[in-house]
This record gives sequence, structure tokens and C-alpha cells, in this order.
Amino acid sequence: MTIYDVIFYLFAAVTVVSAFFTVTIRNIVQSAFFLMLTLFGAAGLYVLLGSDFVAIVQLVVYIGGIVIILLFGVMLTNKITSVDIKTGTMQLLPASIGVGLFAGFLIAVVTNTKWIQIDNPIPSTTLASLGNTLMNEYVIAFELLGIILLIALVGAASLARK
Repeated sequence: MTIYDVIFYLFAAVTVVSAFFTVTIRNIVQSAFFLMLTLFGAAGLYVLLGSDFVAIVQLVVYIGGIVIILLFGVMLTNKITSVDIKTGTMQLLPASIGVGLFAGFLIAVVTNTKWIQIDNPIPSTTLASLGNTLMNEYVIAFELLGIILLIALVGAASLARK
């Protein structure tokens, strides 16, 4: 077992365990912190896969933006930090059916897949080539996406104001 394997299993364990606590813990603030740890573990797995851009986007957008905004929203709301999430009844039967279907699908895919060694792997893209592609070939789509995100931000602000 190499150090790469140890680091992979460490990040995988952190991701799975913190995801489990994210959905099972009853305190919403602690659940948000476990969500942040889950997203950090996923970013670590992206780094191990060689996807540096996706890992950085995961850190900046999800951990740096969404989870922090979620935590500020929860903590600035009156009396919500001590509120427990109401999960009185566990839906055991639908969850068991869903897990069984997923396990059956996974077993069917793994047993019927022919593993082929690819001679020419996908060429690695760097951040410089991605930036050049976005600013040269897809600049119109990039600008339209920015305008759509601005419209969504203004709409969310106007809805929250009412």
C-alpha cells in the first residue's frame, strides 16, 4: 500500500463519515459544519484525481461561499442555533428499497462491465488552457452566464426583502 492509497482512504473516510453525520445529526449548526467537512473531503479526492481546477472551485465556491453563507444565515437568525431538526420518524422501508435498488444496479454494472485498458488517456488540461478557452472560444457564453447569475442574485434579494 502506497502513501497515495493511504491518503485516498483517509479522504474517502472523512467524506463518508462526515456525510453520514450531516444527514443524521439533529443540530442544524453542527450539520452545517459536517457538510463543510464533507465538501472538503470531496475537494481532497478531486486533488488526488488530478483535477486541480475542480478542487479549487469546490473549495472556493462551496466551502468558501455556500457553507459560510449558510452558517451566517443560521447563526444570525434568532433562536435557530438551538433548534433541533425534526426527524421523528425514520422512513426505513423507502430507504431500504432505495439502498437495495442502488446496490442491485451497482452489482449489475460491476459484473457486466468489461474493463478495458485505454492506451491514450485523456490529455490533462491546465488552468491556463482552460482560461484561454473560456476567454477566446466561449466568451459569449461566459458573459451570458455572468448576466444570468446577476439576474438570479437580484431576484433572490428582491424575494428575500419581501
